[in-house]
Amino acid sequence: MGNEMRVTAPRVLMVDDEKKVADAYALRLEDVADVTVAYDGEEALAVVDEQPVPDVVLLDRHMPGLSGDEVLERLRERDLETRVVMVTAIDPGLDIVDMPFDDYLSKPVERDDLRAAIDQQCQVLAYELLGEYFRLESTRAVIDAELPADEIERDDRLADLEARRAAIEERVLGLLPDAEELLTEFSGIDRGRY
Repeated sequence: MGNEMRVTAPRVLMVDDEKKVADAYALRLEDVADVTVAYDGEEALAVVDEQPVPDVVLLDRHMPGLSGDEVLERLRERDLETRVVMVTAIDPGLDIVDMPFDDYLSKPVERDDLRAAIDQQCQVLAYELLGEYFRLESTRAVIDAELPADEIERDDRLADLEARRAAIEERVLGLLPDAEELLTEFSGIDRGRY
């Protein structure tokens, strides 16, 4: 595996209570990702609430206070559009069957493997977001084709839909640079009456 990532500067949140470990992993990513570091579970949740949602959260399991398992549960309760990779020295057991993480890496993790995991998770996130984008784009296109312009302009729901669609498009293009052609092809479908 090389150092090349398909994703340009993904937003990554590194969460580990061992400052040296967290900083070392962040250092491994500094030239390929926009990394924020949190040294405990509470700080990680505050970062998620106060900053743009990270594309990938790298999460240690064994931390004082809120454990990584508890942070994972709280992240999932927030229904965030993010991927979570457990990066931990805890050997996995059958307890992980019910844990809602997206990948699990056992420490120590080599730089190339860490980058590959982030790149893969960003691609998965992009494809998940594409599904939502296509749903919103279809709705917008049908409304544009079928309803009178004055009716469309009077409804705030359509402005909200368009803002959400545009935000998802921007994020998908950041996560999956090759997606522009796919988005253009989908938008080119005529959804009006014949």
